[in-house]
Amino acid sequence: MAEALDRRWLTNDGPFLQEFEARIAKLAGVRRCVAVSSGATALELAIRAAGLTGEVIVPSFTFVATAHALLWQGITPVFCDVSPDTHNIDPSRIEELITPRTTGIVGVHLWGRPCDVEALREIANRRRLRLLFDAAHAFGCSYQGETIGRFGDAEVFSFHATKCVSSCEGGAVVTDDDCLAEKVRALRNFGFVDYDLVACLGVNGKLNEISAAMGLSSLDAMGEFIRVNRRNYACYRSALRGAAGIRLLQHDESQPCNYHYIVLEIDEDHAGLSRDELKEILWCENVLARRYFYPGCHRMKPYCDLFPLAGARLPETERLCSRVLCLPTGTAVTVDDIEALCRIIRFSTSNAAEIGARLAGRRLAGGVRTS
Repeated sequence: MAEALDRRWLTNDGPFLQEFEARIAKLAGVRRCVAVSSGATALELAIRAAGLTGEVIVPSFTFVATAHALLWQGITPVFCDVSPDTHNIDPSRIEELITPRTTGIVGVHLWGRPCDVEALREIANRRRLRLLFDAAHAFGCSYQGETIGRFGDAEVFSFHATKCVSSCEGGAVVTDDDCLAEKVRALRNFGFVDYDLVACLGVNGKLNEISAAMGLSSLDAMGEFIRVNRRNYACYRSALRGAAGIRLLQHDESQPCNYHYIVLEIDEDHAGLSRDELKEILWCENVLARRYFYPGCHRMKPYCDLFPLAGARLPETERLCSRVLCLPTGTAVTVDDIEALCRIIRFSTSNAAEIGARLAGRRLAGGVRTS
C-alpha cells in the first residue's frame, strides 16, 4: 500500500492491478482475468458482456447478489431448485424451466463445492444457452482435477473481506473468451476502449491500486489461510461426529479446496432443537453463527412480490433454508474455540427439552438473556 501511495498511481489500470489480474488468471488456469470493484459488479458485467436478456435460470439458494445482478439489468431470474446433497443447482430441474425467453444459466459453486459442470454444460450446449458460474465461494477449489475458473463462458470470483483471498472489496471475471474479456474491460471503465473513445454503455467498476495491493498480499498468504481452514474443518468434523441431528457438510479432500465454509444441517426431529433455536443459543454465547441463505432469494424483496408462488417449485431450497447454519472459521478461530463451540452444540442437543423451554421463556420475556 505504501508503494502504491509513493507511486501516486492510485487507480486506472495501475501496475498492482495488472499484477493481481495476471496472478489470478494463472491460478485459475485461464488466459484472461478482469478485476473489478466487487464480486457483484463482476457478475453484472459478465452477464452484460455475455449478452444475457429475457430469462436466466439461477438457484434461489444463494447470496441475493446473484439474483440482483440479473434483475438490475431487466433480466428475469427464474429460480431453480437445488440438490439436497450438494446444495448446488439441480440440473435435472432445469429443462422444465426453459422457455423461448431463456438465454442462459448461472450456476453457483456453493461453499466452494463445484456444480455438476458436465451436466450444466450439456444442457447449455444442447439448448444453445450461455453458461456462467458464480464462483464467489470457490477461489482455489477444483472440479475433477481442473481449477474452478475454467468453466462455462466465464466465471466470477469475489475478493470481499469475508473471502479466502481478499482485496477488502473486489471481484474478477475470468475466462478464455478474449472477446468477452475485452467487453468486460470496457464495461468496467464507462465503456472506454481507447484514450478518448467510448464504444458502449459502461459503469465505474474499476479496482483501485490500494485494493489490488491488499489482494496481492492476501494471495501471498493464501496457502496459510487454506491450511488453517482445513485444520478447522477437521476439528469440527471430529468434535461433531455422532452429534444427534447435526450433519456437517463434507468436502472432497481428494480435490483442492479452500475449506472456507463450515456448514451444518440441523434435523430438528433428531437434534430436539430447531436450527433457529440453536442459532439463538450460540448467539447468547457470543458465537455469531449465520443462517445461510435464509430465507432464500425467492422470499426476499422484490422477488417475493414478483414471484409469490416460487416456493412451490423449490422444496429442497425451502428445506435447506430452515436447516442450514454456518459456523465461524478462519485464522481468528482456534482449535480451543472450536472445541468449546462444539461442546455448546452437544450440550444443547443433549438437553434440548429444558433449553427449548428456557428459550421460549426468554422470548416471552422480551429477549432477556437466560443463562
